[in-house]
Amino acid sequence: MKKILVTGGSGFIGSHTIVDLIENGFEVISVDNNSRSNPRILEAVQKITGKAIKNYKVDLCNYDDTFAVFQENEDISGIIHFAAFKSVAESVEHPLMYFENNLLSLINLLKCVQEFGIPHFVFSSSCTVYGNADEIPVTELTPPKPAESPYGYTKQMGEQIINEFAKASTAKCILLRYFNPVGAHPSALIGELPVGKPENLVPAITQTAIGKIPKMQVWGTDYPTRDGSCIRDYIHVCDIAHAHTMALQYLIDKKSPKKCEVFNLGTGNGVSVLEAIKAFEKVSGVKLNYSIGPRRPGDVIAIYANNDLAKRQLGWQPKFSLEEMMSTAWKWEQRLKVDEKFYDGKFSALN
Repeated sequence: MKKILVTGGSGFIGSHTIVDLIENGFEVISVDNNSRSNPRILEAVQKITGKAIKNYKVDLCNYDDTFAVFQENEDISGIIHFAAFKSVAESVEHPLMYFENNLLSLINLLKCVQEFGIPHFVFSSSCTVYGNADEIPVTELTPPKPAESPYGYTKQMGEQIINEFAKASTAKCILLRYFNPVGAHPSALIGELPVGKPENLVPAITQTAIGKIPKMQVWGTDYPTRDGSCIRDYIHVCDIAHAHTMALQYLIDKKSPKKCEVFNLGTGNGVSVLEAIKAFEKVSGVKLNYSIGPRRPGDVIAIYANNDLAKRQLGWQPKFSLEEMMSTAWKWEQRLKVDEKFYDGKFSALN
C-alpha cells in the first residue's frame, strides 16, 4: 500500500481526494494548518472510509516543520499538493500575501521532494492560468494570457516552477488544471465549507436558498455571453478527486512519457451563472433570491475545457451532471443546517 501525502487535506477538494485515494487502495497522510479549513472534516472522511487520517498541523511556508513531516514519513511515494489560498477577490486586495503563501509553500515542498527522493508530484492548478483566452474551449496548448488576478498568477508561476524543477529532478510531475469544482460527496458528510461569505457561485446559491444569506448577487450581466453573465465549466468535486487518483496511478505505472505533463479537468460544457441558478432552482424546488450587481474585479468572461487529453491519457471521464452537482451541494447545505455546529468551527457527532 503506497503512502500518499495530501496537502490541504481538510479542504474541499483535498478531503474528497483523500476519500477517493483510500477507496482505491492508497494509504494517506495529510498536512493542513487549518487556516482556511475545518480541522474536524477528517472525522467525516473517517466515517466514509473507515480509515483514520493522520493530519500534521503544519504551515508549509515553514521549511523546518515541513521537513520534519518527511523525516517522520520516509516511505512517502507521492504528493498531491492542494494547500494554497484561493480567493480571487482576496488576492486582488492582498497580492503579496498570496505570492508568499502559495509560492513559498510550493518551493518548500519541492525541496523536500528533492531531499527525500519522492518520485511523484501532482499539483493543483487552475483554469485561471489561461486568463481571458482568445478561443474556447481551451486545450492544454492554448497560450496563457495575462492572469486576471494575483491568485491566477500564483498558479501560472507555480506551473513554471514545477516545470523547471522537473527538468533537474528525478521526480515526475503532473499539473491538473481544473475548472470550477462544485457539489459534495453523495453521502452529504463532506462538502464545501467557505470561510466567511462565500465567493464561489454554488455555495453562495445554497447558502441563499437555506436562508444563511438573505440575497446573493450575480456579478455582472453585461458580458459578451449568451445571457450576459459569466460562463464557467462546473465539474463535480468527486470527478475532480478521482482524476487526482488516476493521475497518481498514471505516474506510478510509468505511463508518463514526459518529466512534467498538463491535463485539463472540466466537463467541456460552458454554463452561465444564470443557467446554473436555474439548474439549482429546478432540482431543489427553491426560488432563489438574487440581484444583479456590477462586474467583479478578477473575473474572466468565459472559460470551459477541452478535456480530450485527460480522457485519452488518464482514462478519466466525468460522470456527474449539472443537476447532480446542484443536488449534492444542496443536500450538503441541508446537512449543515441540521448540524449548525459546523458554522461555529466545531464538528458534532455525525449520525
